[in-house]
Amino acid sequence: MAFGLFKKTEKKIEAPVGPHYHELAVKDIIPETKDSISLVFEQPASGKLKYKSGQFLTLITTVQGKEVRRSYSLCSSPFADQDLVVMVKRVESGLMSNWLPDQLKIGDKIKVLEPMGQFTTEYSKDKKRHLVMFAGGSGITPMMSLTKSLISQEPESICSLIYCNRDIDSIIFKKELDKWQTEYEGRVHVIHILDNAPMNWQGYSGLLNKEMLVKLFERIPDWGLDKTTYLMCGPEGMMKNVDTLLTELHIPKEKIFKESFVAGVIDKEKKEEQKAATTTGNTPHEVTIRYDGQEYKFVVEPNRAILETALDLGIDLPYSCQSGLCTACRGRALSGKVKLDEEEGLSQSERAEGYVLTCVGHPITDDVVIEIG
Repeated sequence: MAFGLFKKTEKKIEAPVGPHYHELAVKDIIPETKDSISLVFEQPASGKLKYKSGQFLTLITTVQGKEVRRSYSLCSSPFADQDLVVMVKRVESGLMSNWLPDQLKIGDKIKVLEPMGQFTTEYSKDKKRHLVMFAGGSGITPMMSLTKSLISQEPESICSLIYCNRDIDSIIFKKELDKWQTEYEGRVHVIHILDNAPMNWQGYSGLLNKEMLVKLFERIPDWGLDKTTYLMCGPEGMMKNVDTLLTELHIPKEKIFKESFVAGVIDKEKKEEQKAATTTGNTPHEVTIRYDGQEYKFVVEPNRAILETALDLGIDLPYSCQSGLCTACRGRALSGKVKLDEEEGLSQSERAEGYVLTCVGHPITDDVVIEIG
């Protein structure tokens, strides 16, 4: 059942098509740990995909008869790598994270949405800065891309990576990280923290707490706040702890950047809770979406998200996690008011500039105009 009135005469889209989607061939599948692999994709025949370090690819496939989309950060660098590489770690009951290592084979093709994401930075040969990175588990993926590009593009810059894992066997990309420390001594500094350390472990163990962080900061170079940026990506609990600790150390918020990983679509109970909390009243509102040179007008019923309504009407808008954190559906509200169930995916400056997330966005006025892309 389609909700709202779709005013633009348009054929219903049965599957993703158009310039924003690509088919990539699997060139290689590399085991990283017992529960993680790297998928190496060939560039499409139509031309190399342009992307920024720290961005992600949205993989699209059919699992159990249903289309599934999941976003995976690129661990390759546009400056250092010819191929596109993502890392996939198995998650208990994860549809895509288990289907990919179990079913995908070298030579297979998979549909992807063009690279997206805001966890990026611009590189310049004359920059001299210090990136302090906090990663946990699979949160290492975008850090690999960012670090490769830093090494390649900024000879005067350095990187300090604090990487938390369950045990020594769960350290993803350990050989490459060790190689970087040797090859780029003084420029790449990696500190491992293990929850369960072996008997002969000489490094840090246990949870990353304030006392440990203070000691870590004594070990890494101090370039001052002007030249230092703090990045974090990993489990929600780890990121909250690091954020709190950095605040206690008086690190300004504008120097801290986060990337959140989520496990796909919000579960039904959570989604219903969010709908109940939405203050849209009982009035439907018209929304105008401008995307890819087209303009779409439709009505969003109470407690329905903008993206949800658009997809029901066959409007092919970009999306991935549908949880309000990956930002694939991000657009700028040029007018009107939109209430978001989840704001974590947007920075304070993005919210101030009018950016919204259509997957968790509800119009609360009739004059909402959103520009995507």
